[in-house]
Amino acid sequence: MLLSDLQAKDIINLLDGKKIGTIIDAEIGDDGKVKELTVQKKRFIFFSGGTIGIKWSNIDKIGKDVILVNVES
Repeated sequence: MLLSDLQAKDIINLLDGKKIGTIIDAEIGDDGKVKELTVQKKRFIFFSGGTIGIKWSNIDKIGKDVILVNVES
């Protein structure tokens, strides 16, 4: 799977069912594995929601259209 494939998916938090945002970057470790995804939080009308780092271990499921994660908001 390509990073661009992941960037097309919405990130949904399983703890509250809300959309967090979309992936804008990924951190790769020295071992070549993804360590963390940088997610652009959902934007409000004129304001950016900022970014959040989601560790790869917090990903529960990668589906066709969404990525389900377990993170405290």
